[in-house]
Amino acid sequence: MNYTPIEIGSLLNGQWLRNPPELSIGYLTFDSRKVFFPSSSVFFALTGERRNGQRYLPELYQKGVRFFVVSEPVDISLYPEAGILQVTDTLTALQQLAAWHRSRFDIPVIGIAGSNGKTIVKEWLFHLLNDQLRIARSPRSYNSQIGVPLSLWSLTPEHQLGIFEAGISQPGEMEKLARMIRPTIGLLTNIGDAHDAGFSSRASKLTEKCKLFADCKTVIFEYDLPARHGLTLEDLFPGNPQLFTWSRVYQEATLFVSSVEKTSNDTEISFQYQDNHFSLRIPFTDQAAIENAIHCTAVMLHLGYSAEKIRQGLAKLTPVNMRLERKKGINHCTIINDSYSADLHSLHIALQFLQQQHGQQPGTVILSDFLQTGIDSKELYAQVGRELVQAQVSRVIAIGAEISTTLTLPESIRLEIYPDTGSFMRGFRFAHFHEETILIKGARAFAFEQIVQLLEAKSHETVLEIDLNALVHNLKTYQKLLKPNVRTMAMVKALAYGSGGAEVASLLQFHKVDYLGVAYVDEGVELRAAGVSLPVMVLNTEESSYEALTLHGLEPVLYSPASMLSFDQYLKDQGITNYPVHIELETGMNRLGFSEDELSTLLGLVEQGASFAIQTVFSHLAGSEDPGLDDFTIQQAGRFDKLYDIIARSISSRNADDSGRKDPGVPRSREQEKQTLLKHLANSAAIVRHPDLQYDMVRLGIGLYGVAGKAEADLGLQPVATLRSTIAQLKRLHPGETVSYNRRGEVKRESLIATVRIGYADGYSRKLGHGAGKMLVKGQLVPTIGTICMDMTMIDVTDIPGIAEGDEVIIFGKELPIQQVAAWAGTIPYEVMTGISGRVRRVYFEE
Repeated sequence: MNYTPIEIGSLLNGQWLRNPPELSIGYLTFDSRKVFFPSSSVFFALTGERRNGQRYLPELYQKGVRFFVVSEPVDISLYPEAGILQVTDTLTALQQLAAWHRSRFDIPVIGIAGSNGKTIVKEWLFHLLNDQLRIARSPRSYNSQIGVPLSLWSLTPEHQLGIFEAGISQPGEMEKLARMIRPTIGLLTNIGDAHDAGFSSRASKLTEKCKLFADCKTVIFEYDLPARHGLTLEDLFPGNPQLFTWSRVYQEATLFVSSVEKTSNDTEISFQYQDNHFSLRIPFTDQAAIENAIHCTAVMLHLGYSAEKIRQGLAKLTPVNMRLERKKGINHCTIINDSYSADLHSLHIALQFLQQQHGQQPGTVILSDFLQTGIDSKELYAQVGRELVQAQVSRVIAIGAEISTTLTLPESIRLEIYPDTGSFMRGFRFAHFHEETILIKGARAFAFEQIVQLLEAKSHETVLEIDLNALVHNLKTYQKLLKPNVRTMAMVKALAYGSGGAEVASLLQFHKVDYLGVAYVDEGVELRAAGVSLPVMVLNTEESSYEALTLHGLEPVLYSPASMLSFDQYLKDQGITNYPVHIELETGMNRLGFSEDELSTLLGLVEQGASFAIQTVFSHLAGSEDPGLDDFTIQQAGRFDKLYDIIARSISSRNADDSGRKDPGVPRSREQEKQTLLKHLANSAAIVRHPDLQYDMVRLGIGLYGVAGKAEADLGLQPVATLRSTIAQLKRLHPGETVSYNRRGEVKRESLIATVRIGYADGYSRKLGHGAGKMLVKGQLVPTIGTICMDMTMIDVTDIPGIAEGDEVIIFGKELPIQQVAAWAGTIPYEVMTGISGRVRRVYFEE
């Protein structure tokens, strides 16, 4: 549904700084990087601790946005064609608009709250019901103060049911979400430890979450959940709604779970409901899935569905992949896997991710029919076409009877059509895909996972998963600690500490860090090849790499008179002037850097007319994370300040002399334009422990990847990397038998030994053999046994019930911190992360 700016303005009761042109507004946006349809978008300039959305108005105006909602005065002369509405608080205004939009629909709306399972239950309900109902739902886990408004905006007159999540992290948030969602049916999944820190107790957290259900007609939840937390029904549901409860213990619940029987592959759940007995089977055995299935059963029974309908639907459930995964594909392609749903809202999100990730590669989209949308087919695929055009894709492969006959695109986009997935697979040719980024997005019925398997580069089953959400979370966490105007350099050397340099750098560029840092020129060249345009500082530059460095606009570190004179001579030989460089100072690390005695050589060359322009001056702290070295850190900072001041005064004095001598009509160089040289000293730990050393810029290193030292232990950093493998074979051994080379792994009892597909060639250290290291299998730590082989490691899984070949093994990740693995190996997390072999497949995903 579209609205005019005048309609929106009258609702928000703001002040027009400039009256709007005649527009039809169909899109809400608060992120300057994610604007597909500028002429029909309204931008809400949200403000935060470090970001003010109003700073992006010039950029958005250039893109074509013509309607802005702001909270601070604006120079309207800069935006002559735009309507600008000033309100007291832009986030409140966004929520008011979403609440008003929601109020226009008189349909059942399910509001889901709880600590865990919200997204899975929502997706399962969608797939259970969407063959009979047209459903609007939260995309992925859009359940926050900003996510909920964007979710509700997807409601259209064609929808017959809404399913929306509501997530909170502290008191006072749920009332705002409740006013927007206005659920008629409430579903409480459970209460766990998520966001415990924001509440005084679990009981208070439960009370806050139940505020979502204040005006619900019906609330569905586990029967004894309130009592387990010392609460009554009146405490949680003062509005006295109808209660639909379920229980495995109390038969007086509305839905009684009489038995749960697991096999190796599935679970049979038996119920008693209104004097009727029925059972159903789900293709899962884990406790969370069982509970989620009970929630879905309760909702469907309340909606009036038969036991047979529920049984048929639950039997067909599949795991919900709420991640946009980025994988390496055949022929140097990149694959973005979103092969589980097809609707306009999620297409918009997926295309944004494609734009963020494809760099200089052309973008290809493989797309299925959009099922059960309730929108006229012609209008639906016209909208799909507009989305694809705005995303600037190069090729579209349309699969399905409807999309292949209805979708039309301009000649600039190559369109290939297939009636079904089988037809595409029969016509598949390896050579038809080459050096492109491919988004695969389709409804579940089209089984696009088969296409993913065709296009994915084949490798062994050891995978390093990179959680891009966690990376962004860590970046924002550190940035919140920075003083105003302090810039951020993200270190992506050594393939971003093993995580994949180009992929991580592309994301960091998208989130507007100021600088990137690499160790060697070839790492910087890789970033440029991937379309990364941020300034890149190169820590170690050799004479043989000067040409590649200057060709790709990389900025070297000069750390000695020899490195300075060598690079300056190269620039003079090439006729290059004012080339950006960084000066490293020696302050106590005793690795690289100009000493105080060597500064005269540097400043002498600058005075004589160097061919380079100094951008920043920096040094390295030797022990910023160690309280025992704080005195030394302070000494280092004192030396750094002294040397920096010598350089800054000299250059400032020279600039002053030059400005007096030069013809006013001659422009000053980049160097002369610098009022002060940027200085940076603080690494990840120093940001936290030594905030006075943040200076003009900080360098975020391994902390960005969620590997926290003691200084950052309370920041809530999230591990970015998870290393997984699988069990290749299981063997039963008798006491006295041995495992691996040199027979050094002897079993002392009847044992079950698993061979895992990872070895020292993958980066799993030989020091972790003979029980020194452990892996996580089915939630339990199990020791290695015998010597680590090149490609395989053996572990003792005797005490793990129900284990099978092909089961997953976690080497490190959220459940098994890399710090622990490093301690077992007698090393540091840096070495473990950077040691992961290039043959280990990297998978990048965004929730």
